Amino acid sequence: MGRRRRILKGSQGSVTTMLSPCRRLASVPLMVLPLVLCLPAGAQTAAKPQEEMTAHDAPAVFTSRVNLVPVTVVIRDRSGHAVGNLTKEDFRLVDNGKPQEITKFSVEKPDTPIVLEKDPPEVSEGTKTANPGAAIATRFIAYLFDDLHSNFQELSLSRDAAGRQLASGFQPTDRIAIYSTSGQTMLDFTDDQPKLQATLLRSQPRGHTQTRTGDCPILTYYLADQIENKSDTRALETAVQETYSCAGLDPDKTPVSVPQGMVHASARREMALGDDQSRMALRVLANVIRRISAMPGQRSVILASPGFLLPYLRQELTDSISRAIRANVIVNCLDARGLWVPPGLSAADPTPAGGTNVIAMKGLYAQAEAMAQEDILAELASGTGGTYFHNSNDLGAGFRALALAPEFIYVLGFTPSTLKADGRFHKITVSLREPKDLAVQARRGYYAPKKEADAAEQAKQDIEAAMFSREVMKEIPVRLHTQFFKSSDVDAKVSVMAQMDLKRFRFRKENGRNINTVTVVAALFDPGGNFVSGVTKTIDFRLLDETMDKRLGSGVTVKTSFDVKVGSYVVRLVVRDGEGQTMAAENGAVEIP
Repeated sequence: MGRRRRILKGSQGSVTTMLSPCRRLASVPLMVLPLVLCLPAGAQTAAKPQEEMTAHDAPAVFTSRVNLVPVTVVIRDRSGHAVGNLTKEDFRLVDNGKPQEITKFSVEKPDTPIVLEKDPPEVSEGTKTANPGAAIATRFIAYLFDDLHSNFQELSLSRDAAGRQLASGFQPTDRIAIYSTSGQTMLDFTDDQPKLQATLLRSQPRGHTQTRTGDCPILTYYLADQIENKSDTRALETAVQETYSCAGLDPDKTPVSVPQGMVHASARREMALGDDQSRMALRVLANVIRRISAMPGQRSVILASPGFLLPYLRQELTDSISRAIRANVIVNCLDARGLWVPPGLSAADPTPAGGTNVIAMKGLYAQAEAMAQEDILAELASGTGGTYFHNSNDLGAGFRALALAPEFIYVLGFTPSTLKADGRFHKITVSLREPKDLAVQARRGYYAPKKEADAAEQAKQDIEAAMFSREVMKEIPVRLHTQFFKSSDVDAKVSVMAQMDLKRFRFRKENGRNINTVTVVAALFDPGGNFVSGVTKTIDFRLLDETMDKRLGSGVTVKTSFDVKVGSYVVRLVVRDGEGQTMAAENGAVEIP
């Protein structure tokens, strides 16, 4: 049946086209924004519409929970090239030693931009819609430079290498942020190359000097920890011998308690400084992970650091890894020291007093310290499914390898069997049934929820995962349309419409009614990928057979409106069929001149 159009004119000649006739549910409780259910002409029944369909709006609030566990996997051949011709049957997935069924499987090509489609003429007539051919930002990378633990050479070489990589390897769909562990260098996600380069140049070492020529004895954070916390008698004896020499004490006339007291005082000072720096670095890392978790698309962090120690802060490191895993954030690490050759003291460190024995012993501790620092970076990378680049002076190659998205990424999804809500870590092992000299890089694990998730919480988790993705999902037939109407030179209203074909939705029969609860979430992001606003609509269908069979077979349109300022916005629409537990997700954009 033909459709009539009602044209609403606004300022600057902008217009909005709406399908008619439509019934506005003005009496629905908890209504936050207007909702229009658009039905075919003549779709009126004896029963009141609100008795068969009720709608509730709420702000879109997202929380992270574990239900369907996504596992990103990259398969490389012996030359290091990504392989993209495998199927679900080629993979084997084990959760805590128990084989799991892979229920979701997809192959993504990160370098393929998502292009926004233009709306059909009958909907977009008189309006501004997505620019045909415009690409959405789909990849977000946070560069985190450890200016607390890096010396000038390490920081300058790593920032220069990162600058060259950004200048040559930047893609239109990339958004980059720059942070430092001291918190004094920060640039939020952007594609502005001059700003990125200028921010890199402002980076400089800001940590406490851990070895000072005038100190007696000269202790590092690691050596201080060995003396104060590990009760390492060999380390204490070495430091005492150094103290006798550097302080000019006569071993025959000075009791050993004097240099021991000086050693413990120096060790406690170094422990306090080291603890502060490591705690601050982990706090910033956690904040960076939290920030990038709110970005829609592929998310990774590149930590450039010489490594650091965590004598007291292992739980904080575990919490950061857990937070990254839950948010599907990969942490890649680059050893800013380049190629270091143990054992021995660094040429930049002052030579300790006390003779060859002290020099040899402190050289051994320096080697142990370097390896302990390396362990932290390796643990961060492996724990989140990232890559650890080390033992190479080609930092440029390191940044290219860590920032470059593989040509193919497999996404495996499984619902853990016999999962207990105890908050414990589950180790994931992904392998190939026929390896064929292929290397597997995959997420190493996940954390179980701390309490049982009911159906509503499961739905929220499903929707959140889809909302902060750019994947187009078509498990149910839904079409996205966008419009805007300018009310002034600076203010506008954006409308997001979801056209749903109910023929492929699943309904449950109950008391002569066809029951389903459909959740529609519409959200706006700015061009940099930042979440602007979102609304969740819950549509409760209680349809009579007559309505179901004769009137609603051609579909329902759900409309969400946003009051915004003039500008450009990326639209994300997610629809979930509550009975069928299937979903649809679409991307769109609106540019308001």
